[in-house]
Amino acid sequence: MSEEKKQPECNIGLTGHVDHGKTTVVAALSGVWAAHHSEELKRGITIKLGYADTVFRKCPECAEPECYMTQRICPRHNIETKVLRKVSFVDAPGHESLMATMLSGSALMDGAMLIISSAEECPQPQTREHLVALEIIGVKNIVVVQNKIDAVPKEKVMENYKQILNFTKGTIAEGAPIVPISALHGSNIDYLIKMLEEKVPTPKRDPSKPPRMFVARSFDINKPGTLVDKIRGGVIGGSLIQGRLRVGEEIEIRPGLKVEQGGKVTYEPIITEISSLMSGSAVAEEVGPGGLIGVGTTLDPILTKADNLVGSVVGKPGTLPPTKTELRLKVSLLERVVGTKEMQKVEHLKARENLMLVVGSSVTVGSVTAAYKDDAQLLLKRPVCVDEGSRVAISRMLAGRWRLIGYGFVQ
Repeated sequence: MSEEKKQPECNIGLTGHVDHGKTTVVAALSGVWAAHHSEELKRGITIKLGYADTVFRKCPECAEPECYMTQRICPRHNIETKVLRKVSFVDAPGHESLMATMLSGSALMDGAMLIISSAEECPQPQTREHLVALEIIGVKNIVVVQNKIDAVPKEKVMENYKQILNFTKGTIAEGAPIVPISALHGSNIDYLIKMLEEKVPTPKRDPSKPPRMFVARSFDINKPGTLVDKIRGGVIGGSLIQGRLRVGEEIEIRPGLKVEQGGKVTYEPIITEISSLMSGSAVAEEVGPGGLIGVGTTLDPILTKADNLVGSVVGKPGTLPPTKTELRLKVSLLERVVGTKEMQKVEHLKARENLMLVVGSSVTVGSVTAAYKDDAQLLLKRPVCVDEGSRVAISRMLAGRWRLIGYGFVQ
């Protein structure tokens, strides 16, 4: 099997403020424009999570860092390059109103690039918010990418570099490499690959554990007018965090199907069979952790269309954690609200207020039924499938926007 068709080993996220060049960085590293959604292309921002895979390579004859590249044949020496590893990029939205999508995407990241434009003062509101989000979700392997160095004079680049140093001081990104690049012109991409190889290692995974997958997308892949006997089952996409999945196996999806009966709403787990597996653009009979995968099922595609199953958890029947309609959290609030220039003080949680909660790839709203100093109970608008001890990102509605205010652990 060629390296291009193998499963990626590692998921690397792209985070940062809107229009700082995240999608362009993906294109410079992979040759793939990750914003496929029609509205994204019209508006020039990433709305849904974008994915792209690439193979990092090294020329045995080039000096460092020029030896790092993605080309199979070295353009300087015309020889075949050595494969380092295949990685998958998760391109998360930077716009403030799309913070929930970014937070759910960070659950799929093994490491991240924090993209910061040289052409703007650092930090911008979502630069700060994304860095805090990475810390809350537990992403520690970070490379700071100082993009758009071609857009401003050298003095401005150096001033921006000092701002980045000050901004990252005291955060999980303190001491992280800061790589100046021009994604548009492909400048210094070789050194960026070198830093990603050194600073974002492939995590150790245990394929012997029961499979567990976070669903980040779900689709109906049938074209309008498809004949009934030609209709293919619904597809779910996301990241397998442990275990292995095989074609022909039965899987369970939780929370599952929403059922309304007698004025009461419940969710029933869905049992289906894996009809096909995709890793990147390659068809597979079996997949393990690493990269982003597509799982074809025998489900009626109406259940998976338009991202209906996003936020679900997939596993073998009987191995998934329970579906919860209420959560009890051990809460840690931030000192200041991030994502705003005012950086106002975070107030304690209050009974009856609504909060946005991100659990794995699931986004829900919880109404606080009881709140103490560091303990809170919430009734969920949409249930979640979650283990005890899982991290939960907490946001509060402030001035018409959900703002990140802290995190909690499921009790």
